[in-house]
Amino acid sequence: MVNLYINERRVEDVTILDLKGRERIRGAMALHESIRCLAREGKTQVLLDLAWVKHIDSAGLGELVSSHVTLDEKGGALKLMHMTESVQQLMTVTNLLTVFDVYDDEPEALASFVGETLRIVERQPFFM
Repeated sequence: MVNLYINERRVEDVTILDLKGRERIRGAMALHESIRCLAREGKTQVLLDLAWVKHIDSAGLGELVSSHVTLDEKGGALKLMHMTESVQQLMTVTNLLTVFDVYDDEPEALASFVGETLRIVERQPFFM
């Protein structure tokens, strides 16, 4: 049984993945594999539309974090929009709202990607 459906679309340099279903172990693997594939293609600005995702289990949360790391390592970003109330609560309880940029509407989310490739990482001291 498929727990997650993924629809891919592009708006300029941003890939939007519209998700529908329950983010469970099988679905989570499909999501992370999709994101790894996008990263290999150089599509590193990814926006997940979670409007139709009713539940995310622990494996799904792990795959979201793994996907975030994958894109971050490639100089990209993974952002979330349209979280349902139950997903919002889960992300709050797990403190993952501090990891992801979250938006309520698509135009605002898309606008947030402007300049992402020019992010400046604060220099860390070599010796502590």
